[in-house]
Amino acid sequence: MVTHVSAETPGDERGALLSFLEGERGGIRRALIGLTAEQATSRPSASELSLAGLLKHVSEVEQSWIARAGQEPPAVERDESNWHECFVLVGDETVEQQLAQWEKVAAGTEAFIRSVPSLDDTFPLPDAPWFPPDERVSMRWVLLRLISETARHAGHADIIRESLDGATAFGLVAREREAREQEGREQEAR
Repeated sequence: MVTHVSAETPGDERGALLSFLEGERGGIRRALIGLTAEQATSRPSASELSLAGLLKHVSEVEQSWIARAGQEPPAVERDESNWHECFVLVGDETVEQQLAQWEKVAAGTEAFIRSVPSLDDTFPLPDAPWFPPDERVSMRWVLLRLISETARHAGHADIIRESLDGATAFGLVAREREAREQEGREQEAR
């Protein structure tokens, strides 16, 4: 990881897990800094993955797991007939729209996790061939699952971005910091 996640307040396990999840989200968001729509949707490696597709996928996955944890159906149901659409922008979808959607999903994740009585509370896994029947998992498990899923794809995003234009994670962290500092100076000048 190229960014530091601050230590949690003693006893704030939820905060620590949410901070690590946010840290991994940042890796994917940063991989999109300064790209055109064409670059974001291109597939510069042997993989069929694009940065825009990874963005859409991680947002959908996060939303679907939190919905399941809350005993609700996912916003988008995926099966063999439409699974491929979770890795590509379709119709009028844009990177900007997907980033805004993911921001809403992230806020929903934080609100949900902070509202559950205990990270030990459980929910049933969906009925799917890849899950054991009648298995229940904890809220802690779902957060760890989201961290691992997002981290895996943040690594993919690093490789795709470097393949596109040579930009690496460290350089993108610096560009993000510079942009935030510039924004702060502009706000102060107003």
